[in-house]
Amino acid sequence: MIQELEQHRSEVETICRRFGVRRLDLFGSGVAHRALPESSDLDFVVEFAPPIGPGYADRFFGLKEALEALFRKPVDLVVASAITNPYFREAVEKTKAPVYAG
Repeated sequence: MIQELEQHRSEVETICRRFGVRRLDLFGSGVAHRALPESSDLDFVVEFAPPIGPGYADRFFGLKEALEALFRKPVDLVVASAITNPYFREAVEKTKAPVYAG
């Protein structure tokens, strides 16, 4: 999947700027494999730039839908600040790869 991200780097950056993303990381199986089977989804962890307020849901779902359209795969999108389970946080931290930092 890393290869596909590199091929679409400029589109990902445009999408992230459009939806006010501060940081976007890929985690899970998408990091471990250079290419994923068609049936695989993509797991991203996102940090939005302030302000977080009205329109937050539009930003979240807009980002999710734009990434799904770009990669033609289902996307699981997790907000970094919403991860409260320490085991899940550790798993994300161990496998994440930076995609965008704005």
